[in-house]
Amino acid sequence: MKWLLVLVVALAGCAGQIEREPRTVRVEVPVAVPCRAPAVEVPTWATASLQKGDSLQTKVRALLAELEQQKGYEAQLLAALQGCQ
Repeated sequence: MKWLLVLVVALAGCAGQIEREPRTVRVEVPVAVPCRAPAVEVPTWATASLQKGDSLQTKVRALLAELEQQKGYEAQLLAALQGCQ
């Protein structure tokens, strides 16, 4: 008798369900896009041409020049990176 009651309740619950209409849902998904930034070439560093016997003043000037080169190179790299974002 219990099983019959459970069966009747279960069937009554299934009969009351309404078919849902299919609907289209727009989902925004990020898509990877290849970077089109120009390649940044590594400069010829000022200290690359230093010789062992060069004077201290020459070496310091080359190091200061290379520091400025590095700043410019980093700025170019950052600009290329920001162009890809």
